[in-house]
Amino acid sequence: MSYSEPARTTAPVAPPSSSVVRHALGPAHGAVPEPLTVFDDEAPAVANLDPDLLAALRRAATDAADDGVEFFVNSGWRSPEYQRQLLREAVESLGSAEEAARWVASPDTSAHVAGEAVDIGRFEARSWLSAHGAAYGLCQVYRNEDWHYELRPEAVEHGCPPMYPDPSHDPRMRR
Repeated sequence: MSYSEPARTTAPVAPPSSSVVRHALGPAHGAVPEPLTVFDDEAPAVANLDPDLLAALRRAATDAADDGVEFFVNSGWRSPEYQRQLLREAVESLGSAEEAARWVASPDTSAHVAGEAVDIGRFEARSWLSAHGAAYGLCQVYRNEDWHYELRPEAVEHGCPPMYPDPSHDPRMRR
């Protein structure tokens, strides 16, 4: 999900991030009411990311800053409760579990719950990562989510693997 972003022209985006329940869960569960930098160690959404992913993000963010680009985290680590709520909201908003699965994983399969995924905000940062992320092992995983990045260390030498059309095509989501 993204904040202060222009409307997307591809597919519908998962539910907006302003529900009462999300605010009730709060930052301790990984909610990000305002975008954070990748250096915000006080926020669980950043601090609970996999250490290798966080290190790669910080190296990339430091180099991107030299190009005048700042990375913001719209979502990172999430608690299982928060992920469950996001999935319920997506089903309600999008009308079916099948459509929701194109945008939101279950708590058992979410890379966010494992601390292995980050959603990067702002077009400039996503564009920079699209062009340079493989050098840090940072890869866009889903074609329909240009904001969702995961660590793929082999990408440093071999480039990022092909993207899945959406999460419903990812074999990890079928656990």
